[in-house]
Amino acid sequence: MNFTARRHTWAEDLAIMSYSAGQGPALVLLHGYPETHRGWLPAARLLAAHFSVVMIDLRGYGDSIGPVPDAAHASYSKRAMAGDAARVMRELGHAQYFVAGHDRGGRVAHRLALDFPAEVRALVSLTVIPTLEMWRRMNLATGLYAYHWYLLAQPAPLPETLLAADPDLFLDDALARMTPGKSVIDPASLAEYRRCFRKPSVRLAMIEDYRAAAGYDLALDEADQAAGRRVACPLLVIWQAGRYTQGETPVQIWQRWADGPVQGATLDTGHLMMEEKPQEVAEAVTRFLQESAT
Repeated sequence: MNFTARRHTWAEDLAIMSYSAGQGPALVLLHGYPETHRGWLPAARLLAAHFSVVMIDLRGYGDSIGPVPDAAHASYSKRAMAGDAARVMRELGHAQYFVAGHDRGGRVAHRLALDFPAEVRALVSLTVIPTLEMWRRMNLATGLYAYHWYLLAQPAPLPETLLAADPDLFLDDALARMTPGKSVIDPASLAEYRRCFRKPSVRLAMIEDYRAAAGYDLALDEADQAAGRRVACPLLVIWQAGRYTQGETPVQIWQRWADGPVQGATLDTGHLMMEEKPQEVAEAVTRFLQESAT
């Protein structure tokens, strides 16, 4: 399955890469940290049998280009990235579409469903609960595993300097935490992740993404919650088996953020579930979206 690459250039300092294939209802796939669109590729090849699939490199990630950061970090907020996705889909001729997001892409997908409710038909969130809920649940265990939430949110130039010292070491450690003891990443994709992460502009975009999550994005979530603004479309959340075994499940959490129906499913995978078990992910996404379309 060959995907057609397009560069959507809107300004000298803003260009988004998209990768399209397949036929049927439109589905945009949003990747996470520290990857590119290729995180979706194994599952996207299967999904393209049922959908017009569009993968994108998030603003500043992969081969996309992002602007110079601003003091409020709004230019790398999930609202800004969601706007990019909506604009790409319009340029490709898709007035309405499904969205599935993993990791950071799941947070962008959440904002896309909130800010463009007339366009998003259904939302799939992989491994993600809302940003505000994530911060509320940070504790010793999550802090040790997901320490980058705190590190990358630090003011410049600390994270920029630390990541520049050995980009491959930092990237490989991040991926190893997501795939403990498993070789789930295609070697060609791993080479692409390393190539992109070696670029200072890509590392800066990721850092700004996390800075936004600790301030700008958090304020938007708080405002939405206070105003009762919720996801209107059907929502499916998929998470790793063995997580959320105590307290609320992701379905229960998302029900506070959604007016539409919320479904849930677990997969026996690590964090990079689309690369570890693409068949299972594609089947779960396809089944839910086909049911949502009826």
